[in-house]
Amino acid sequence: MKKLLLLALTGYFALAGLLVFGLHFHYNVYAKRQIQPIQFPHATHINKVGLACTKCHITVTNSPAASAPPLAVCMECHTKAKLDSPEIKILTKHWTDKEPVEWSKIHQLPWHVRFNHKRHIAANVDCSVCHGEVKTMLQVHQVRSLEMGWCVSCHRENNAPTDCWTCHK
Repeated sequence: MKKLLLLALTGYFALAGLLVFGLHFHYNVYAKRQIQPIQFPHATHINKVGLACTKCHITVTNSPAASAPPLAVCMECHTKAKLDSPEIKILTKHWTDKEPVEWSKIHQLPWHVRFNHKRHIAANVDCSVCHGEVKTMLQVHQVRSLEMGWCVSCHRENNAPTDCWTCHK
C-alpha cells in the first residue's frame, strides 16, 4: 500500500512539474510580448509603402542572422517622412546622438541551434512561414514554436536536409 501511495504521489508531482514547465514555456514563447523601445508599424511599411523584409533586414541575404535594421536604413526615409510622429522623434534622437536602438529579440532559439536565414532566403522560403503574417501584426510576436519537430516537418515537406549537423552545433 505504501509503494502504491508513493508511486501515486510521485506521478502527481511529476505531472504538476510538467504542467508548470509547459505553462512557463507557453507564456515566455507565445503569450509574453516583448516591449520595443520604438513602436514599429510593420503593416504600414509593408502594406502601404511596399517595402520587402529585405529592405530593412539587410543582413538576411548574406548572413546567418537577420538582425534589426541599422538606423541609417530607417533614416533613408525618415529625414523627410513622418517627422511629427513621436516614434520618429525617438528614432531621430537615437540617430543624432549616434546611439543604437536596443531592440528586444523576438524569436528565440536554443544555443545549440544553428539557424541560417541566408539559406532559407536562397531557397525562396517566405518570411511568413516562420515569422507569421508580420504585415498584419500590431506588435511582432513569435507565432510558431520553432521547435525541432516543427522545423523537421517543414524540411521533410520541402526535401530540405534533415541531417542533425545541418541545424545543430
